[in-house]
Amino acid sequence: MILMEKQPENHHYSNTRLSGGGYHSPDPDGDFHALKEYAKAMFSCENLPWMLEGEQSDISDELAQIWAEYAPKNEEFMKSLDSNYMTIWTNHAAFPGFPGAKDSKYAVARSTYTGKDEYRFRTPKQFDASQKEAGEAFHACLLNGIRSRNIRVHYGTRARELMVNENGEVIGVKAVQGDEQAVYIARRAVVITSGGYEYNREMRRAFLEGPGVEGYAFYGTTENTGDGIEMALKIGAGLSKIGNIAVHVVCAIPARRHGLKIGLNTPAVGKPNEIVVDNFGSRYAAERKITKDPSRYIFYKEAIKFDIEKLIYPRIPSWMIFDETLRERGSVVRVSAAMIDWLDWGEDNIEAIRQGWILKGDTIEELAEQIRRHPDNRGLMDTGTLVRTIETYNRYCAMGHDPEFMREPETMGPVSKPPFYAISLYPGGPNTKGGLKANAQRQVLDWSGRPIPRLYTAGEIASVFKFVYQGGGNLAECITFGRVAGRNAASEKPWK
Repeated sequence: MILMEKQPENHHYSNTRLSGGGYHSPDPDGDFHALKEYAKAMFSCENLPWMLEGEQSDISDELAQIWAEYAPKNEEFMKSLDSNYMTIWTNHAAFPGFPGAKDSKYAVARSTYTGKDEYRFRTPKQFDASQKEAGEAFHACLLNGIRSRNIRVHYGTRARELMVNENGEVIGVKAVQGDEQAVYIARRAVVITSGGYEYNREMRRAFLEGPGVEGYAFYGTTENTGDGIEMALKIGAGLSKIGNIAVHVVCAIPARRHGLKIGLNTPAVGKPNEIVVDNFGSRYAAERKITKDPSRYIFYKEAIKFDIEKLIYPRIPSWMIFDETLRERGSVVRVSAAMIDWLDWGEDNIEAIRQGWILKGDTIEELAEQIRRHPDNRGLMDTGTLVRTIETYNRYCAMGHDPEFMREPETMGPVSKPPFYAISLYPGGPNTKGGLKANAQRQVLDWSGRPIPRLYTAGEIASVFKFVYQGGGNLAECITFGRVAGRNAASEKPWK
């Protein structure tokens, strides 16, 4: 077996490594049928009586069957790769109204790690240590599994073309290593696990709703450029729910990669002493929904609302408005490990203010003027509306109740201590989920539903989560359906 990795070894930051290290691993003692029904609802939804049709009803039952068999063994699988790997149980079924939620004993594990310190990422103070250490622990466990089995990893190798023989079988890959061309001949099969298209300009323009290029900002790896999707399309692969994404709203800074905005996860949204407003200065949702699982993974549907009379997207961007109390509490964004070498936000946000990434005003009126002058706002901010919005919200805080949007009282705190601040928020998040059409055995399919011989897939490039998403799902599907794809690929007879 050979793994081709696009990034160099000394700067290998995949979405797996940049993740929170959480993955689904339901209790093996849970009810098998309940777990299958819960998974089927997440994957496709046709077992929800209020839904019109399933998202992938032709394969959802088999997908859910495999999930119910494999997912409860996910923790066991991870520990088999590294005896130092540990988990902390952190969650349960995020959709309690789904069939099987109660009896499935659903659980999400957060990764921890006790050995091999050279794998651990030293987290600067301004980062969320528990979040980054967890992603690093998951990555380190997988890396140990690769090294202990002497599996070769060719870093700095970008796959560019799938090779197909006269029988339509995928027999290898053409790749690029620096300035050199490389050809890899597969003995049995090829498995594509190259992630989504977050940093592919033309795919975003074609597949994402609304302004796909300038209207989004992702904070996962910048090397997810849709390579696997492009290669598979060239040999006849079909697509499935290609516009599916895991997205809320996040801070975007002027720096770009591949000509596209870079996003920063913004966990301060939904915390006391802040609100989120549209371009005109009005709130439109309970802020905690933006960062809470599972609503954060589909919040973009609120953010990309289109005004059919004014013909504008009033919530692209949105604006996080906060006061000095929140500014003093710590960084309002989470900077990923891949950015620490070049991005200095500052623990207290001061450097971000100096850079102009955070707007500042001594009064709300002054802040509104700063927002109106910002090119992202296009002169839409209404001072009176923003002032009234904040006055109303502060009154709700005094009442301990938000009658407009029912924000949880424990997350509320007034925006009242000057100076005041604002950052622009764009639809964005960790990754896209729609991609290649595949069956439950993870064979890539053509547009007619026929398997492309000897081509398999797993992960975000062909996510099983076609309806809704629960945090930790992408890592879980990688190790669940990755095993399925790997075993099926390995069972192919060597081609002649």
